[in-house]
Amino acid sequence: MRELVFVYGTLKRGFWNNALLKRARFIGKGITLEKFKLYTVGFPYAVPDEEGLPLKGEVYEVDEKTLLELDNLEGYPIHYKRKRVKVKLNTRKEVEALMYYRKEPKGTPVPPKGKFFVWEGE
Repeated sequence: MRELVFVYGTLKRGFWNNALLKRARFIGKGITLEKFKLYTVGFPYAVPDEEGLPLKGEVYEVDEKTLLELDNLEGYPIHYKRKRVKVKLNTRKEVEALMYYRKEPKGTPVPPKGKFFVWEGE
C-alpha cells in the first residue's frame, strides 16, 4: 500500500524530521486548497480554518512502514488527526494527500507569512 502525504513543517526537506522520509518518493511542492491557521508549541501545527490561508508544503509517496513511522512521530490519532486534503502541485496537477492536523488551537499563533502560507496572487 502506498499513500501520498502532504507535509508543511519539520518533515519538509532541510528539517530534522525529513530523515523519516528517506524511503519516500518526493512528488513535488504544493499548496493546500483548504485554508488553515498555524500555531506553534515549539513546532508548527495546522488547524482547519476558513479565515486562514492555504499552506505551502511538500508531497511524498510513502509506503506502509513509513506511514506508521509518521503516525508514531505525530502521535496519531491522539495528538494529531489525519485527513485527506486536495493539494495543487507546482506542476498545476491536483492530488489528494493525507495531512496531519489538530482540531483545536493550542499554543501561539504563527503570523501569516510567506514561509508557511500562500498569499493571494502568489
